[in-house]
Amino acid sequence: MGTETEKGTVAIVGGAGAVGSSTAFALMDSGLVGEIILVDIADERAAGEAMDLNHGAFFTSPVRVRTGGYEDCWDADVVIVTAGASQAPDETRLDLLERNAGIFAEMIPEVTRGLDDDAVVLVVTNPVDVLSYVTWSVSDLPADRVIGSGTVLDTSRFRTALSHEFDVGPSNVHAYVIGEHGDSEVLVWSATNLGGVPIDAYCRHRDVEDLDALQSRIEDEVRDAAYEIIERKGQTNYGVARAVAAATERVLGDDDAILTVSTLLDGQHGIDDVYLSLPATVNRGGVRDVLEFDLDAEERAAVQESAAIVRESIEQLDIDAV
Repeated sequence: MGTETEKGTVAIVGGAGAVGSSTAFALMDSGLVGEIILVDIADERAAGEAMDLNHGAFFTSPVRVRTGGYEDCWDADVVIVTAGASQAPDETRLDLLERNAGIFAEMIPEVTRGLDDDAVVLVVTNPVDVLSYVTWSVSDLPADRVIGSGTVLDTSRFRTALSHEFDVGPSNVHAYVIGEHGDSEVLVWSATNLGGVPIDAYCRHRDVEDLDALQSRIEDEVRDAAYEIIERKGQTNYGVARAVAAATERVLGDDDAILTVSTLLDGQHGIDDVYLSLPATVNRGGVRDVLEFDLDAEERAAVQESAAIVRESIEQLDIDAV
């Protein structure tokens, strides 16, 4: 494993982009990373990002940022993939997906060909669930070492919205978003609690008269967050970068953590052979195990429908041909 002062090495494919460079910036403060490698076809921009990041290294724990090629990923502990095409005018989501799947089919084998046996690949590029499945399919890696950023950020948005709604610290809010990282994602209200108090009981305590209206408003806020940010500033980068950094820190750290990453399901909630987000224990091996909620009937149907949407996109791709 590549290390510097016994810390981890992280390669970011697409490191010159907004998400990749923001993730590098977030990781510099982790104290767990000794080296960050920015891999990007825009090599001059990547070099500029590396220089700029290095100039702030005095204010962090020791970390070196440099540029490299695909072969520089092979000694990394974690390879973060943020590379991919952006949606062009008049281009459909499927058109974009097919283009990115083609990019991944060429890129991922080069990235993973000489990868260390215990390295983890973390896919961020959207649609993340489908492209995580493509990454696993075109590489020789076991599924537990190929994970997607999934609904880690969506879960943070959910908890933040409830925190603001009730004016309590986010650490007191326990809530999860599962399913697709997209419009069909499922907010698990049945498992939501504040300080251990179920959400419906907490709302009664706070004299919330219309719980359905509150849930609908929060769901719209969480699902529409990315659209609103993109409309205002053109892209999302800081929130997703912090979510990706948090997942990376769990892989590099000594403590196992439960995160809603996208992973290959094997019968959970009646779903097989598709990448989807459920709470999963993440550690140095990637995903240790995947947890199941005691969902109510409506939530169970919703997450199965979410899986069907992702499955349809995968089947449209014809991965053997990309």
